[in-house]
Amino acid sequence: MVRYALAIEYDGSQFCGWQRQRHCRSVQEVVETALSAVAAAPVEVTCAGRTDTGVHAKAQIVHFDTDTVRPDKAWIFGANTLMKAPVSVHWVSAVAPDFHARYDAIERRYRYIILNRKARPALAAGRNAWVTQPLDAARMDQAGHYLLGEHDFSAFRAAGCQAKHARRCIHALSVYRRDDRVIVDIAANAFLHNMVRIIVGSLLRVGRGEAEPAWVGEVLQRRDRTQGGTTADAAGLFFLGALYPEERGIPNFC
Repeated sequence: MVRYALAIEYDGSQFCGWQRQRHCRSVQEVVETALSAVAAAPVEVTCAGRTDTGVHAKAQIVHFDTDTVRPDKAWIFGANTLMKAPVSVHWVSAVAPDFHARYDAIERRYRYIILNRKARPALAAGRNAWVTQPLDAARMDQAGHYLLGEHDFSAFRAAGCQAKHARRCIHALSVYRRDDRVIVDIAANAFLHNMVRIIVGSLLRVGRGEAEPAWVGEVLQRRDRTQGGTTADAAGLFFLGALYPEERGIPNFC
């Protein structure tokens, strides 16, 4: 039995999220179906971080076990040929038998992209959020500093979040502008359900001038989801990837 790790990118706009579900097409279903065909045996994958409906990924890390012997290029090109969807495997390697894509990750990174202009998007539709009101990226960046470190993020979790507790540690959070786009980069040890999108929704209130930067810190301290901003559109969110201890041999794709 060999354990493999893969890096996968996908356009989430055509899927109901990463996790396999009975009523709709998921990224996991597409990936497992293709890998099972390459292996000529059932394959089940475990991912670094499940993404929701409409959320994209640059390097979703997964692992799977198989008795099937194939060269690395067969896993990549075989799977990519079979997946008739905007999903692509772009790296594969055999890893230690105890490697775990989820539990070995020491950091996860997301990027949220906001197209900030009056005209509606065409090429960016489905891949960027669209906000027509002018945004002050510097104020948003200042507000984000109140979230750095380890806190109880109950105010920034979805009502249906199933995590046992809301304590998470944000390692870095920055907001900056590139021409007509405002970009939010955030890294943490782990994230709660909809945590990034709720944080962005709260930062947007500050960026539009509806709240002061310190308000975000006040929301954090209240630990009350009803006090925060709305959940931002999934279209702007990209899972950049996960970081692992160097000895695990997983490249940094972020």
